[in-house]
Amino acid sequence: MQDIDSIPRRHAAKIQSLLGRVFNSRGDSDPELRRTVEHRAATHAGRLPEGGPLLPQELGNYVDKVSRHAFKVTDADIETLRAAGYSEDAIFELTLCAALGAGIARLDRAIAAMKGEVNAPKKH
Repeated sequence: MQDIDSIPRRHAAKIQSLLGRVFNSRGDSDPELRRTVEHRAATHAGRLPEGGPLLPQELGNYVDKVSRHAFKVTDADIETLRAAGYSEDAIFELTLCAALGAGIARLDRAIAAMKGEVNAPKKH
């Protein structure tokens, strides 16, 4: 899960609560897989160090696309995941995790920039 120390406290608790619900709620996808997807997306947004558990190639490619260029996601990308055995609900859950990972990391970077930390280093 992302380190959200630079996010103002009034928002950090709400974000942690949201992430907890997304990761720990019942769903079609495994909670650990949701965490891994969120982490991978956050690394692309530049706030977490690279690494972490590997994803199956088709899912990794999809998470990369969602986190870097969400507007380029096509029906073919979804069909690739369905062909790999992911249900519609699982694809939705994993898409949400990727979007949250990238979005929260970008918020964190924006706040760091507003504080004058334009080239804030990745946290290790």
